Amino acid sequence: MDRILRIPLIPVLAVQGLMVRSRAQMLPEPGGPRRGRAGSGPALRLLVTGDSSAAGVGVGAQAEALSGALVSRLSQHAEVDWRLEATTGHRTRDTLDRLAALPDLRLDVAVVALGVNDTTRFMSPKAFARRQTELVQILINRFGVQLVLLNAIPPIAQFPLLPNPLAWALGRHAERLEAARQAELAQMNEAEILAPEVPFDPKYIAEDGFHPNALAYSVWAEQLDRRIRLFLQT
Repeated sequence: MDRILRIPLIPVLAVQGLMVRSRAQMLPEPGGPRRGRAGSGPALRLLVTGDSSAAGVGVGAQAEALSGALVSRLSQHAEVDWRLEATTGHRTRDTLDRLAALPDLRLDVAVVALGVNDTTRFMSPKAFARRQTELVQILINRFGVQLVLLNAIPPIAQFPLLPNPLAWALGRHAERLEAARQAELAQMNEAEILAPEVPFDPKYIAEDGFHPNALAYSVWAEQLDRRIRLFLQT
C-alpha cells in the first residue's frame, strides 16, 4: 500500500532528497590504521566491510569507530589479525567489487554494514537480497569466512536529518529490503543478521544527524564482541 501512496509523492520526495543532500554535513572518514594485529590468545582473522558506518564516519579517529572499538575488545581474549575495507556511499554492489579486487585472504569472521545506501537509492528488494546472498557466498567460498555478521538496516525513518514524507518512504522501503534479505539468507547457517542494541536517542547520533557517534560505535562493538566470543569458544 505504501508503494502506491509513494507514487504521487515522487516529486516531493525528489525535492526533499535534493534538499537533504545540500544540507547534509559531509563528515569525513576518520583517520587511523585500517589493518593490523592486536592481542594474544586464539587466532582470529577479522574483516570489517561496508559503507560509511563501517568506515567510522561520525568520529574523529578509527580507534573510536566500529573497527577500532571492536578490535580493542576482541584483543583482550584473542590475537586479532584485522582489516577494514569500507567506503562512504558504498552499496552492496560496490562492496562486491571491492572484495573482488582483494588478494586471496583467509578470514574467520566478517562484519558487514550495508543497506542504507541501497535503501536511499530504492534498490528493489529482490536485487538487494540477491546481491547480499552473493556477498555472503563470496565471503564463505573465497575467503573461508565461518561467521558473517550482517548489520540490520537501521531505522531510517527516525534519522533526525530526514524530513517527512521522505523519512517515512525510506523507512518503509528499508523494511522491505530487510525482509527480503532475511528470507533469502534464512538457510545459510554461516550468516546472521544483528540489529545493534543502540537506543535511538540523540546522544548516540553524530553531529550530522545521520551517523553513529563514538558512544554508539562502542555499544555496537560490544554486541559484536559478545557474538564473536561465542564463535571463538566453538
